[in-house]
Amino acid sequence: MSSARQPHLTARLQGFGTTIFTEMTRLAIQFGAVNLGQGFPNFDGPDFIKEAAIAAIRAGANQYCRMSGLPELNRAIAAHQQRFYDLSYDPDSEVTVYSGATEAICATLQALCDTGDEVVLFEPFYDSYRASVTMAGAVPKVVTLHAPDFAYRPEELEAAITPKTRAILLNTPHNPTGKVFTRGELEHVASLCKRFDLIAITDEVYEHLVYEGSHVPLATLPGMRERTVLISSSGKTFSFTGWKVGHTCAPPALSAAIRCAHQFVTFCTATPFQHALAKAFVADDAFFTGLVAEYRARRDRLCQGLRELGFGVLAPAGAYFVMTDIRPLGYADDVEFCRMLPEQVGVAAIPPSSFYEHPAAGRHLVRWAFCKTDDVLDEGLRRLQKLPRRPPLVGAAG
Repeated sequence: MSSARQPHLTARLQGFGTTIFTEMTRLAIQFGAVNLGQGFPNFDGPDFIKEAAIAAIRAGANQYCRMSGLPELNRAIAAHQQRFYDLSYDPDSEVTVYSGATEAICATLQALCDTGDEVVLFEPFYDSYRASVTMAGAVPKVVTLHAPDFAYRPEELEAAITPKTRAILLNTPHNPTGKVFTRGELEHVASLCKRFDLIAITDEVYEHLVYEGSHVPLATLPGMRERTVLISSSGKTFSFTGWKVGHTCAPPALSAAIRCAHQFVTFCTATPFQHALAKAFVADDAFFTGLVAEYRARRDRLCQGLRELGFGVLAPAGAYFVMTDIRPLGYADDVEFCRMLPEQVGVAAIPPSSFYEHPAAGRHLVRWAFCKTDDVLDEGLRRLQKLPRRPPLVGAAG
């Protein structure tokens, strides 16, 4: 967060400024860098989904649809939850469609938080979380995921909960670390939610990108379905991030509250894309198993290349980012490193200290995206061979 006051911006949003993604993408464009920073694929999703969107446009499905989502898509999402997690949701009263998971997160916090409520976040966090909490008038309470394994300390999570705590916001598989929360960790979070009567808000957009272990929705644990707002998105699974179609699954009373906020933010989401994604969510098993295999190969390709270059690689169990320790190469400041990289080396990455309330905890780390084709990954690694080396720093992970 910036310390300079921005004219006209309300007090509650002072300090947020322009996102780090915007800055790094601008530098990538300016210097013609290989963009391994922002997490969007440089390839399209399946043709059958694109053709379904085109067919919907040609058929005239171009006007407002139902505020809570096109009925066909809501039914497909409900069927997906039943198929993969044995979670039963009513498509009409418990499934809601939004213009991306980011809007779903914002609408959820706007609907459920009163001024002064507290929301527990794990850092590093996706950058919209803290802004959305703040816009809702609530207060973020941050618990650190500690490198290199990004475990949290149970006593720190318990200490973050106060009589003002309204919700815990949990992201698994996790951006930016690639951590997949273990069942034991989820059971601990669930026990605290039940003990202190908290709402769980779960960001599960990378649910199908898990390479080690398995994704367990918090809502599947005993006593959690009735107090969980499960959020996910089509963008990461189907590689159409620009379509911005996300959803929530939650009990009727929670869904009704969130819909109240949603209707005044976007009202509804692009109709033809909803028609297309209704077919995507019921794709056969081969699509989902193939997705994981392809992304695991990309992960391994980038991790191996970064390791050979001397980075301390913290291989992810999920999502499509790799965190690396830059201290073995003699660097200690992620922002300085990432601002230098596009101009001097021709590669863009993301400094994750931007995702911390306590930036020092992530200052030695850099995040790289592997949702790219092999030729882009290889070109990025080739360019990184030009990176100036310095003497390794104390504490570096090899």
